[in-house]
Amino acid sequence: MQPGIHFAFGDHEEHGFVASFTSSLPAHLAHWYLEREQFEPVPGESGLYRLTEPERDGPRRTRQAVHDLRRQGYTVQADIRLDPALSAGPPRPVRLNGLQERRSRLAQAAACRTTQCATPPTTSLPSARPIPPKPTYAPTVHLTASGSGRSR
Repeated sequence: MQPGIHFAFGDHEEHGFVASFTSSLPAHLAHWYLEREQFEPVPGESGLYRLTEPERDGPRRTRQAVHDLRRQGYTVQADIRLDPALSAGPPRPVRLNGLQERRSRLAQAAACRTTQCATPPTTSLPSARPIPPKPTYAPTVHLTASGSGRSR
């Protein structure tokens, strides 16, 4: 491997998708990262790890491991089909459940003018009751005490 490389990923005839690490990275740290990415040590092969359950979407999971380790700042070498920067993943299946059409209709409806927010009508408002003029004198208010009220 080239100097400065931390991890290498590839295909193995016997073990499927494999990963290894270089001496530029402490072994316990590489082991920790590879186990988190669902790789397990290969018995009898020092420093070699294989993907657990490679039949369960192995290429995508290996590409994801390469991507994750690069995001952590490690230098990763990978085969062309396992390198997310060089290879495109398989096309995702299109699910025809009408969701795309519904979203399209909603987007079109959101872009149109609604009748609720239309310009106000041109007819005048109903006439309001006129306000009486203010009196020119000060009204006097006479309060009378009632005998049936409660005492304080």
